Amino acid sequence: MFELNFSTFAYSSLGLWLAGGILFSLKNKKLVTVGKSMQWSGVAVFSVFIALLWIELERPPMRTLGETRLWYAMFLSVISLVVYQFKKYKWFVLYGTGMASLFTILNLVHPEYFNKALMPALQSVWFVPHVIVYIFSYALLAASSLVALNTLYTMYYKKNKTQTLELADDLVKVGFGFLTLGLIFGALWAKEAWGNYWTWDPKETWAFLTWIGYLIYIHYRQQYREKTKTHAWILALAFVVLLICWFGVNYLPSAANSVHTYGAGQ
Repeated sequence: MFELNFSTFAYSSLGLWLAGGILFSLKNKKLVTVGKSMQWSGVAVFSVFIALLWIELERPPMRTLGETRLWYAMFLSVISLVVYQFKKYKWFVLYGTGMASLFTILNLVHPEYFNKALMPALQSVWFVPHVIVYIFSYALLAASSLVALNTLYTMYYKKNKTQTLELADDLVKVGFGFLTLGLIFGALWAKEAWGNYWTWDPKETWAFLTWIGYLIYIHYRQQYREKTKTHAWILALAFVVLLICWFGVNYLPSAANSVHTYGAGQ
């Protein structure tokens, strides 16, 4: 049985994110500063758990779906706080840490029994860079989807035009770059492990569809700048495809014999 207690770290981070979010949403500058510090403290606690988990397992904690959710929550909370430093959107921090909290709660509801096992195919130099760039891209693209949701809410319910989609553009461009790196690293890893760069495995197919989805957004946004509502819907739908690629594909019948299907404990 793994001794490191995830619940202790998770509840500590959740508490700091919640309390910090409450203070952060107020108008008092001193309380906002305290709230921001608490948000960063939540990130620090989460990061310490990941580091300790890596040491304890003696392998990168990136093998299972639950382990990737840890990185996702950490990256998303960091991105939301870093963006605040430049854009000063309080709502974005609250959305970002809120989604990070959601994925943390998923790990609490579906706890894993961590083990040191690492199948031979994962014992590759490409394992860490492939997973890291993918999860980081997923976090950036999730952040862009939060902007899209805020844009749709503002346009449908407040009847205002919003300029926050400019933030989504920046997030998508960086996220798409990392997504492309993930595809390249995955192809190189597949060549090393299975002898082919690409086999149209279900996971590979949905990864390609995800890449196409965000490419459509970039090009459509460039050509039809004024169609903000359509841009926001494209982003929202692209994120749905991303979620299917990340974990939804595991439940598809076609993935039964996939080499990418996550193992037990997820």
